[in-house]
Amino acid sequence: MKTTNQHGDLYKSIGRTLQLRREATSMNQDEVGLAIGIGKEAVSRMERGITMPTVQRLAELADLYKCGIDELLIESSTRTNDQAELISKIMNTLPDADRAMIVEVVQRIAERLKHHL
Repeated sequence: MKTTNQHGDLYKSIGRTLQLRREATSMNQDEVGLAIGIGKEAVSRMERGITMPTVQRLAELADLYKCGIDELLIESSTRTNDQAELISKIMNTLPDADRAMIVEVVQRIAERLKHHL
């Protein structure tokens, strides 16, 4: 499946998520390709957003990276609800004081952005 202008940003976002997940497992593209039965170049094309992995391929990658398909997609989403869910999952792993600090930082950034728009 080739990238079109309409879907290019989505493909690149999913590709970036796949790359980050691969790097988090300390695997290289050759190892990922071998594990799911494709070549290094195919892995590279997915990670660069040149091609979009099929649902079956996403399932294989999710299994390999020990996450759900939904996590691969949510981490790539630009939808506010998906981003909020991702932030919530991250925040739930932190102590109360750290969460409070993050909320304060986000509020300050949001205020500055409002004044610059």
